[in-house]
Amino acid sequence: MTRVAVLLMNLGGPERIQDVGPFLYNLFSDPEIIRLPVPAMQKPLAWFISSLRSNKSQKAYKAIGGGSPLRRITEQQARELQSELRKRGIDATSYVAMRYWHPFTESAVADINADLINQVVVLPLYPHFSISTSGSSFRELRRLREADLAFKQLPIRCIRSWYDNPGYVQSMSNLIAEEIALCNDPKEAHVFFSAHGVPKSYVDEAGDPYQKEIEASSFLIMEKLNQSLGYKNPYTLAYQSRVGPEEWLKPYTEDVLEKLGNEGVKDIVVVPISFVSEHIETLEEMDIEYKQIAMKYGISNFRRVRALDTYPSFIYGLADLVEECLKGPEIDLDEAARLPIQVKLYPQEKWQWGWNNSSEVWNGRVAMIVFIAFLMEIFSGQGPLHAIGLL
Repeated sequence: MTRVAVLLMNLGGPERIQDVGPFLYNLFSDPEIIRLPVPAMQKPLAWFISSLRSNKSQKAYKAIGGGSPLRRITEQQARELQSELRKRGIDATSYVAMRYWHPFTESAVADINADLINQVVVLPLYPHFSISTSGSSFRELRRLREADLAFKQLPIRCIRSWYDNPGYVQSMSNLIAEEIALCNDPKEAHVFFSAHGVPKSYVDEAGDPYQKEIEASSFLIMEKLNQSLGYKNPYTLAYQSRVGPEEWLKPYTEDVLEKLGNEGVKDIVVVPISFVSEHIETLEEMDIEYKQIAMKYGISNFRRVRALDTYPSFIYGLADLVEECLKGPEIDLDEAARLPIQVKLYPQEKWQWGWNNSSEVWNGRVAMIVFIAFLMEIFSGQGPLHAIGLL
């Protein structure tokens, strides 16, 4: 019988406060997050940015208990999925591969090699494909595959995205309906999808399908919800978690909350559409920051739909994806990682943040100035970083 490895890929997150700095360092060391013309500058800049952001990020993690629950939840999802696949007669073992924190992708590959696996199915825990999430994870796995002879010999099938998977759509609809039922006026409750944003240039210049897939899944979920409830709730889609000066996908979550509040909306059901597990963006950004903004603008009943985690029909949906992947046409790592429009990833001809060759010029200038100031402070022994004890 074929022994199948199901490799679940996710971002990862710091499990303890002391992990926050190293996690951020790993994140900003990725050339697909910040792309530099000189590879040797990547790690010094990553150290600098992670040092500046650590205190603020640590406060956010302290607000949710001191660390991210993402690893624990993902490992629970892996166990539940493995159990469901074995019930279906598939000899499957699930492995977790995090992009920026433990357990890293290298660890998962080593475990797969040790377990005498015959075939690998790669399942990103991002329903919607983006070059910065699924794409980055696929490319990291491809890099490891090229360097590992044993792993290179294993047949690999990839699930690129699954925003329209019936199990995912049905599960989201069910969880939204639970919260709508608790509203003062269920029929008037405003369903507010909030997705993690990406720079607009990803879509415009690299052809990232993320926005289209987010919009399509929102429509499918609302269609399923309307069928189950028997009436139509108003709904809105917005994007959260932007960083830096570049324009990201709009509308921004905080702006829409202000607009809805000014329009007199009182009941709002917030849906974390691009997140399948509880983590910092749901527990802190949504539950604390955005709730405060909503209350500020008069939205008195702010309800947030819980993340899917190990919701049974969601796990069944993931099992369906794996089963279909094993039976269907093969999608290999090269095809899964391919960008719709070819963009030179690394090294770059010039300093860049993101994927844009034009609108990011100011971002690059600022980054260069900051980096030069950082070097000057190291050599002079004086400056703001010394004053606050970072150097």
